Amino acid sequence: MQNRELFMALDQIENEYKIDKSQLIASLEAGLASAFKKESGESRSVAVRMNPDNYTIEFFAYQTVVDGEPEDDNQLSLEEARDIKPDAKVGDLIGETVSPDDLSRIAAQTAKQVITQRLNDAKREQAMSEMNEKEGELMQAVVRRVEPTGTVSVEIVGTQMEGVLPTGEQVRGESLHVGDKIKVYIKKIRTDNKGTSRVMVSRSAAGFVRKLFEIEVPEVRSGLVKIKSIVREAGQRTKLAVYSDDPNIDSIGSCIGPKGSRVNAIINELNGEKVDVILYSNNPSEFIVRALSPAKVLMVQLNETDQQARVVVPDDKLSLAIGRGGLNAKLAARLTGYKIDVKPYSEVIASLDEAEQGAEGESEESSDAE
Repeated sequence: MQNRELFMALDQIENEYKIDKSQLIASLEAGLASAFKKESGESRSVAVRMNPDNYTIEFFAYQTVVDGEPEDDNQLSLEEARDIKPDAKVGDLIGETVSPDDLSRIAAQTAKQVITQRLNDAKREQAMSEMNEKEGELMQAVVRRVEPTGTVSVEIVGTQMEGVLPTGEQVRGESLHVGDKIKVYIKKIRTDNKGTSRVMVSRSAAGFVRKLFEIEVPEVRSGLVKIKSIVREAGQRTKLAVYSDDPNIDSIGSCIGPKGSRVNAIINELNGEKVDVILYSNNPSEFIVRALSPAKVLMVQLNETDQQARVVVPDDKLSLAIGRGGLNAKLAARLTGYKIDVKPYSEVIASLDEAEQGAEGESEESSDAE
């Protein structure tokens, strides 16, 4: 490769791949210096200067002037330096131009390595930039590796990027295998202290379900039906509150679909996870009643100041209202923003009876005292 050809190739790469030519030249200068030292056995420091204006490549071997005895061949004593340059002082660089015996070969090999690396870096940076724009979106992926720790690596379809699906972002009970085609939620791009970026993906995030509804429900996708809030315990249950500004739109019906077709498609993607679609209300009591579905609620006592609610349900609906492990009540609380205390009807009545009897007893004692 002639010098002119090399510089013209750099111009082409800059134009085609939008890589700054000055950065390429800096990388090439460092690579050529290293290659020359290795090839020639030169013990001194080597610097390379590439001039794109006149297509020249110059090599310099130099030593740094030091006070005292040199520690290695990169250094030169002040006394020796003044034999070469009478006015030399500590810190000066004393050297000469050197000519590699096989510059064309060294330049060609180094250029190939440097340019290949920079192109790979540029492609990765471009792909990462595109992934930043996909944050919060759903994308198709293929499982490529399952680590012993349970972490799954996926290839994100349509990109050159690999995503990381940690165990904490997987759906409980879900078993993934190499080759499986899955949907993933692009959660965030994480960059470590070495500058390496990784695409973190999720299947357990509430945003994953939100995006599924946008895909399956045209009214949600268009904004006719809005998702006010959504909470999820991945693998078990999701609750989402929906509404529409158009009174003619059936928000719940739109999400459920004809014969449940839309919500069932989502449930299938979630491997059978229960999904409760609730009509949002700006009336806290009404919203809490709906959020506790499918349980029936008899009464709601609100403390709006402390964001607390006491909910009374039929005795035979208590377990349904609370849910296994308290899940239904917990999700309802997260959905509404209220701390919810669920009580059976019989317990509330018993408490009222005790209070009434206590009041009667106090009244009788007061009469006796008179």
